[in-house]
Amino acid sequence: MARDAGRARTRARALVIGLSVTPFGVSFGAVSVATGLSVVQTCLLSLVLFSGASQFALVSVLGAGGGVGSALATALLLGSRNTLYGAGVRRLLALPAWMRPVAAQVTIDESTAMAFAEQPSGLSAYAFWATAASVYVLWNLATVLGALVGRGLGSLSAAGLDAAGPAAFVALLGPRMRNLSAGAVALCAAGIAVVCVPLLPVGSPVLLGGGVAALLAVAVRR
Repeated sequence: MARDAGRARTRARALVIGLSVTPFGVSFGAVSVATGLSVVQTCLLSLVLFSGASQFALVSVLGAGGGVGSALATALLLGSRNTLYGAGVRRLLALPAWMRPVAAQVTIDESTAMAFAEQPSGLSAYAFWATAASVYVLWNLATVLGALVGRGLGSLSAAGLDAAGPAAFVALLGPRMRNLSAGAVALCAAGIAVVCVPLLPVGSPVLLGGGVAALLAVAVRR
């Protein structure tokens, strides 16, 4: 009985988490299409890349006139944190080899946090998969909706979407600023990126700022 109640509670939390990301998914879809990507390309990004911060970074760099190389490098750098999550999730869930590629695809902030939060209850695996399914389905549905809406809005500036990508990125970053050191790392990286905007090609300041943030985060943890 207690375990059934725990599963019901976990499902409810997973649904709430999934619903909480839908505004960002709609925003991403609209921004991506207004940047110049097709509806199909936008939807494939959410299906395959499935990392909000990385997706916004990629379309923001492209929308600002950056090259594909810079956009992909920035997206990969921001998504590299999921590799660290994967090591923890693998130990926690003890997944068989054939399940690891599937789990890797949906190892994100939300699914990882839920898995570790439910460790005392013994529902880590259930929480991980319930959250992953909720976020994956709702994020992709929201992307489709946003892409269809964005297709009729025209250019980023004309539609007022030129600030939507950075704004959504900041909103995604906000909940991770849980302590003073995290805030200091973010401010330092942002400062470096801003200073380098007039000096480096489009996309490079974000890539440089992300690299600095990663190095500082490692140094702070040590």
